[in-house]
Amino acid sequence: MNDIPLSILFGILGFLIFCSAFFSSSETAMMALNKYRLRHLEKKGHHGAKRSSKLLKRPDRLIGVILIGNNLANNFAAALTTLLALRLYGENAVFTASVLLTLAVLIFAEVTPKTIAALYPEKVAFPFSILLKPLLFLLYPAVWVVNHISNGLARLFGVDTNNMGNNEQLNPDELRTIVGEAGGLIPNNHQDMLLNILDLENASVEDIMIPRSEVKGVNLEDSIEDIIAQLEETEYTRLPVFQGNINNVIGILHLRITPKLLNSSTPFDHDKLREHITEPYFVPESTSLNKQLISFKNHKRSMALVVDEYGDIQGLITLADLLEEIVGDFTTDLANVREPDITPIDSGWYLIDGSASIRDINRNLSWSLPTDGPKTLNGLIMEYLENIPKGQVSFFIGDYLIETIKLSNTMIEHAKVKHYSEREENG
Repeated sequence: MNDIPLSILFGILGFLIFCSAFFSSSETAMMALNKYRLRHLEKKGHHGAKRSSKLLKRPDRLIGVILIGNNLANNFAAALTTLLALRLYGENAVFTASVLLTLAVLIFAEVTPKTIAALYPEKVAFPFSILLKPLLFLLYPAVWVVNHISNGLARLFGVDTNNMGNNEQLNPDELRTIVGEAGGLIPNNHQDMLLNILDLENASVEDIMIPRSEVKGVNLEDSIEDIIAQLEETEYTRLPVFQGNINNVIGILHLRITPKLLNSSTPFDHDKLREHITEPYFVPESTSLNKQLISFKNHKRSMALVVDEYGDIQGLITLADLLEEIVGDFTTDLANVREPDITPIDSGWYLIDGSASIRDINRNLSWSLPTDGPKTLNGLIMEYLENIPKGQVSFFIGDYLIETIKLSNTMIEHAKVKHYSEREENG
């Protein structure tokens, strides 16, 4: 070594530091790659993405070849620095040279290249994978030995080394976080729809159904004149047909055929009405909204009657109701135009109908009233008070101040509600 010119030795030292920087930045860039964007680019035929994806399928081998190369470069650099110090300044300079090398490696081979790789993982990983792939082939015997020893030690601590690279599935909560943090990559209205789709599994048909008390239908025990008048006046497109009681639904009548029935030369009567109804479709009230959406598709239906565990009808749900849970109110059907359930008053107060759905209140006002119990504001108030109050009362449920406004013998018809984000009582 004493015969080798110093310029060549310093050149070799610089090359070793460069190699160390290459391996350090490769490790950071490969591990920082977005797995889902990588998969997207791979499907589009991007060569760098394909190489990187193949290397990441066995992260133990990838890390093995990177660390072997990095440690070899650093160790040879340390040995060469010692020789240079001895040749130039003697034994007293070895410690100083080691400190200088450590600083050089930290700055030029660790911190700087790793920072760049973390900020621009694709720009670093894709071209560097061109060299990593043949290096893995050349160093495979050493990588194989190191991996078998390290994987054996990992198994002693209960780590499953046979399932590497397969833990990339997202659960719904993680997917919500990704969608919520997409920022300008996804328009706000699209984000809202995606989040609403994910939230369908957290709600059941009972949460959004039209309650039994509001279901309109044709009673076959009514006179034919009353039925004709009802069919001519209704704005609904489908009506349940029942015998005497809503629990005895025998079919569904599509209103598109009523003009033909009413204008037919054959007299319109109960029997003729029976001939044109379709079989009713019943669903349990506990069915999740995402399953119901799929069920509507599979059964080619757009309306279902909701029943409880005893088979009694509790309400009605339509495909339009489900779609509105995803995209918001979109219908201009006159049948859905009614007095607003939520009316702003002043100073943050809202006048709310007692029959208003808590889910609708939360969605429209960005509130978080409890939804794990009663489905309406009236039900929530009565559950809290455990009775129907005899007079007007005021109370807090969490951060929400509620004042009853209008009462009846059976329910709270209207109430005022105000949200206090930081509830403080100052006496």
